[in-house]
Amino acid sequence: MNRAALALAGLAILHVGPAATWLPSVRRLLPGLAGVGLADHVALTFDDGPDPRSTPRFLAELERLGCRATFFVLGEMLQRHPALGRRIVAEGHEIAVHGWSHENALTTRPGRMAAETHRAADLVAAVTGVDPTWYRPPYGVLSAETLLAARLRGLRPVLWTAWGRDWTRSASPASVLATLASGLRGGATLLLHDSDHTSAPGSWRSGLGALPELVNRCRAAGLRVGPLRDHGVSGGRTTLHDVREITAPRKNLPQKPYRFL
Repeated sequence: MNRAALALAGLAILHVGPAATWLPSVRRLLPGLAGVGLADHVALTFDDGPDPRSTPRFLAELERLGCRATFFVLGEMLQRHPALGRRIVAEGHEIAVHGWSHENALTTRPGRMAAETHRAADLVAAVTGVDPTWYRPPYGVLSAETLLAARLRGLRPVLWTAWGRDWTRSASPASVLATLASGLRGGATLLLHDSDHTSAPGSWRSGLGALPELVNRCRAAGLRVGPLRDHGVSGGRTTLHDVREITAPRKNLPQKPYRFL
């Protein structure tokens, strides 16, 4: 009985251990997973679309700014709005996988997240003709299952170094810019949302309103703004072994100078 309980506990730890990568202190030790890239570049990324109520507005503003980005799409949204997914790619942006639906990997039944990750990636390829490179799990929560699924599908997990907290009811363009300010530097991967599908109704307006000043601040600092494909993300692919090594209990973890929100 004790051995069985220990075995189950070990499996549970193996499954949930990667979820610690959501924590800034852990992402700091995995710069490739966090999305740290070239010192003169900032990666601009959006989650949760494509959404016909809001994504076209982001595309229009990005076109006006002469800027490209990476859109992490949900399979259920792309299935409903395939033409919008094709438009994202046709306008020069990068399309990536955010899963099928916005569910936490730690609260779904075994096997479901792996199947849905593959399903979403296959749909992106079928709809757009582009085989996706990147995978960002909903809520930034990885598990052993999703890491393995991503690896088998040829997807590279990536999270973010700074986010705008643009999903809240109280968010505004000013609050988004203020939240991003300390993380706005070369090598950063920024997270915003082009849809309120999983957040407060209308919250996408805060990110859209912040876009012009955000891009202007980057350019004023001599930084290029673009998609992850141009970001030169550091390190190789993140593996379960990498995450286990980082999340294992230990003392005196080394600290790197890059600051994460």
